[in-house]
Amino acid sequence: MIMISVAGLIALILCLLFGIPYIDFMKKKACEQYLREEVAKMHAYKEKTPTMGGVFIVLSIIIASLVALFMAQKVSTSSLIVLMTLIFYTFTGFEDDIKKVKAQQNLGLSAGAKLLLQIAVAMLPAFYIIFSNQTEVSFLNFRFDLGWFYPVFVVFMMVGASNALNLTDGLDGLASSSGAIAFLASAIICCFNDNLGLAIISICASFSCLGFLYYNKKPAKIFMGDTGSLALGGLLATISIMGKFELYLIPIGIVFIIETLSVMIQVTSYKLFKKRVFKMSPIHHHFELLGWSENKIVVVFTLITLIFSTIAVGLYYYLG
Repeated sequence: MIMISVAGLIALILCLLFGIPYIDFMKKKACEQYLREEVAKMHAYKEKTPTMGGVFIVLSIIIASLVALFMAQKVSTSSLIVLMTLIFYTFTGFEDDIKKVKAQQNLGLSAGAKLLLQIAVAMLPAFYIIFSNQTEVSFLNFRFDLGWFYPVFVVFMMVGASNALNLTDGLDGLASSSGAIAFLASAIICCFNDNLGLAIISICASFSCLGFLYYNKKPAKIFMGDTGSLALGGLLATISIMGKFELYLIPIGIVFIIETLSVMIQVTSYKLFKKRVFKMSPIHHHFELLGWSENKIVVVFTLITLIFSTIAVGLYYYLG
């Protein structure tokens, strides 16, 4: 537990230290956020805010994790796979952000190209689990073996989680505050199943999100961009997969799931019936148009994440 606390503290300090010079650098390079046309009117003041803050979030996670893992002598194949997956997803998001900055509009990688990269990266933990004969999935008292269907399940989880956190990253502090709680819950669960290596990485991610929140709370000085949101979503899913608490990610990531479902419902409804269920999707924009302040939405969504993450931790402790 001491090493886990040390790891989190290192990640927090690194993220806070990296933030100031990185934000100055991005301002000088004019690497600014370009908003979707539908959102631009509501968030016009954010148009010139630097993006790609995910770079120093990920750096903080990786450096703090490696230092703590070596100090605790818990470097393992599973922990290295988790960190490699994080790096690959970061590069995917970075490529997407760079294209947006160069084009000076909110159009990065094509949906197809992004999906292929996400699937390719997901194969790394998927086949590790297959060859380790750990394809059983459990939730509460239910257990079932997915066998060779497990890679499909992993791809669905990782691509879904990556894109879900990306959709959630639409308000100042929303993705970072919800992410901090989700990773903290994952760290606690990893402690329950004696996986100190994954617990260290999880707590580093949680405290890096907290450090980033200092710069990302309203009014945000920087956005994490796809570099951060795709990477953090992929990391969250990978930790649950390697830690064998896959289905507990449902309550832990409930806000991310709701955000994703709101987009799916909106698109489907409009295509089939030419009607919109929400004033705008993802759902946080719906509440904005209902008159909720940005801070209120972030606080409520973060509290929902905290409540459901606590439920997930409790269920895993007593029934997992």
